Amino acid sequence: MDEAKNEKGFVVKDRRLFDESGAARKEEPKTTDGGKTAAPRPAPPSPPEPEKAGPENEPETSPEVSFAGFILSLSTTAMYHFGDFPDPVTKEAQRNLAAAKQTIDLLNILKAKTEGNLQEDEKQLLDGLLFELRMRFVKEMSAK
Repeated sequence: MDEAKNEKGFVVKDRRLFDESGAARKEEPKTTDGGKTAAPRPAPPSPPEPEKAGPENEPETSPEVSFAGFILSLSTTAMYHFGDFPDPVTKEAQRNLAAAKQTIDLLNILKAKTEGNLQEDEKQLLDGLLFELRMRFVKEMSAK
């Protein structure tokens, strides 16, 4: 008889405040194990009103995401690792040639994987950046 009580199982109740459409759910009285009604949850806070448009409240606009922008971002990362830009925190430029080589290798992988799928200007940009970064790497290694 004790086994029957222990194998009672479990009940799954959805306690989310909103349904699939995003509308607030209707509150149902909740019961605890003793059959007592639990206190209802307070209503969810209403969403804040949108702020009025103005120059101080305009969201920052990011440049459009493009393949050329991505390639330029990676090349800038390589230049950072060559020590061209100071660290924003320490304000000191540091060289990390291993990281620069890794970034150049990433650009080379992108070139191989996108072969035949790039527009002519994207291909020229990638080829030119790879050439410049490789030459810079050779120069930095010889100065080491």
